[in-house]
Amino acid sequence: MGKTNLLDAIHYLCMCKSHFSLPDRQVVRHGEDFFRVEGVLERVEKKELVVCKYAPKIKKVIERNKVTYKRLADHIGLFPMIMITPDDTLLITEGSENRRQFIDVLLVQLDANYLHHLMTYNKILQQRNAFLKSFKHPLEVNFELLEIYSQQLLTPANYIYQERQQIITKLKPIFQTYYKIISGDKEQVDLTYLSQLSEQKLEDLLAQSQEKDTWLQRTTKGVHKDDLKLLINDYPVKKFASQGQLKSYLLALKLAQYELLRQESSVAPLVLLDDIFDKLDKKRVQQLLELLLERDFGQIFITDTHENRIAQIVTGLGTDFKQFHVSGGIASEAVNL
Repeated sequence: MGKTNLLDAIHYLCMCKSHFSLPDRQVVRHGEDFFRVEGVLERVEKKELVVCKYAPKIKKVIERNKVTYKRLADHIGLFPMIMITPDDTLLITEGSENRRQFIDVLLVQLDANYLHHLMTYNKILQQRNAFLKSFKHPLEVNFELLEIYSQQLLTPANYIYQERQQIITKLKPIFQTYYKIISGDKEQVDLTYLSQLSEQKLEDLLAQSQEKDTWLQRTTKGVHKDDLKLLINDYPVKKFASQGQLKSYLLALKLAQYELLRQESSVAPLVLLDDIFDKLDKKRVQQLLELLLERDFGQIFITDTHENRIAQIVTGLGTDFKQFHVSGGIASEAVNL
């Protein structure tokens, strides 16, 4: 019907991209030549008109109050937000890319320079890998030119490493506190940042892996290999957590992300909750909303396939809310609640 699209549109206005890591060209409706997302957001009691425009082969444009941004990094973080979806379980069950994305989504909203360094690092990494793949045999590689790419990686990589290390240090105690509340203090949880740069300088790592990189035709060392070690009672969550523990762990991570954004930003984050009953039972949904509402929370958007389920929970918490029906991509306010 378009409920998730509605939340993703809000995500675009805040983060300048889709939550679902889709290329912009895949977000354009079939048969159309472009998309345009427009919304009025309120920040520090001031209304702001934000517009996102995209057409294939044309650079994406983000406008705020009819002024076009030169850098997307100048906009991201202005309207902080978190999004919780059924796919968030991939953060625990799948590969390290999902966990790096979790860290990056937090950091780009708090530090415009972080996004600049992240984009620079990824661009040079892509160029270095393409260069390695351009040779038919490792012995043909131009090592002098390869070294230039390696040197260009150092500055952004060191910045990324330092910022990731600091943010996880801040996030960890908040996460542990939330898990303690959610679980009733039944288990001990831990969160550790893993990076090759914690043991050696990237310059040395790249030099040591140079031969291996030429044979594999890709860069095997760097912050693009960073990960999070997620533990429950000193065991990996992925292998040893029950379904209930996994859901509680994930909920605590997301609430910690929200709380840290709230503390570090001058505005309360927006919260987008998409089909949360798909992965959380009614008790955990109520717990999630109670924990959010007792803070200086921002606006919360919740989608659900059952008309009155969320309304009953929110009514019980004594919070003002509006309910909308979404049909065929059109949202209309419900009456007679």
